[in-house]
Amino acid sequence: MFVKEVNVKNQVGLHARPATFFIQKANEYKSTIWVEKEERRVNAKSLLGILSLGIVGGTTIKIIADGADEQLAVDGLVKLVESGFAE
Repeated sequence: MFVKEVNVKNQVGLHARPATFFIQKANEYKSTIWVEKEERRVNAKSLLGILSLGIVGGTTIKIIADGADEQLAVDGLVKLVESGFAE
């Protein structure tokens, strides 16, 4: 299992469009991936799960992966979040 914390930089957070980019990226990996905000953990490959967390700009989240490419998955998703989803 590999875990990293990342701060969501873009103003609107993970609303529909950035969440879709996030899920598409997560689906590139074989590992099981979760996003955790405070005490809630959801499947990073689920749009409804991601949206249900209500992640806004400035929020710190954890990206957790477990599987063959867990470190690549976490690093790739952290990089995407840090980029601000090119907004």
